[in-house]
Amino acid sequence: MKDIFTGKVVWITGASSGIGEALVKAFAESGSRVIASSNDSAGLERVKEECSGMKGSVSSVTFDLSDTSDIRTLVDNVIQKEGRVDMLLNIGGISQRALLKDTPLWLDRRIMEINYFGTIALTKAVLPHMIAAGGGHIAATSSISGRFGFPLRSAYSASKQALHGFFETLLLEHHTDNIRVSVIIPGRVQTAISLHALTAAGREHGKMDDGQRGGVTPGKAAQQIIRGLSRNRREILVGSSELLMLWIRKYLPALFFRLAGKIKPM
Repeated sequence: MKDIFTGKVVWITGASSGIGEALVKAFAESGSRVIASSNDSAGLERVKEECSGMKGSVSSVTFDLSDTSDIRTLVDNVIQKEGRVDMLLNIGGISQRALLKDTPLWLDRRIMEINYFGTIALTKAVLPHMIAAGGGHIAATSSISGRFGFPLRSAYSASKQALHGFFETLLLEHHTDNIRVSVIIPGRVQTAISLHALTAAGREHGKMDDGQRGGVTPGKAAQQIIRGLSRNRREILVGSSELLMLWIRKYLPALFFRLAGKIKPM
């Protein structure tokens, strides 16, 4: 990893597994001061232990993206302890595996609360501190499903598409404050996201998607993200050949809908 991240204070959500965990380890290895967050305190402790002896440091802050009632107090405490936040990487979130017609409104709201409102609440709480410190870099994790609709992911897709509007506006309003913004767009990555995806009943799906099983590793995804962050990319594509669907959706929409329409619901 580039030396530009050495000594930087990097706050990463979704840090107890998957892409978030891989990013924690990569930044710690580079000499960053990492703040790892998740609602899984045991998972965070494991990640911290695995990072012991690395060039940088890892501290943990446990909180749930679905409950942002005390988010400003939490951020103030982090700033008091760390002095600043140079980078905020919003990686945490939850997916869905349910037909739109079967998805109750309360489940739509829950997914939006975690993926959208939780992410923007933390961002809004950190932003004034970044501006006061002279700038910073904020990233949010969307998905290729955040660029187009996809079967069994109606609320998930909507929550990720909403992030694009928010973070593009953030960039336009605050680039003069030296606030850099990136939206991470993963395709297939070998994480537990489909295992924990919510069904129409609100229970975990408990299965690994076949396509996801053949995706890039979290470590590879972290490398792609870090490369994009170091180059100040506004959008960072993560994955492999499945990213071609973004190009097809943009330039050949009729073909996209034919292909996507052939996907059989579970």
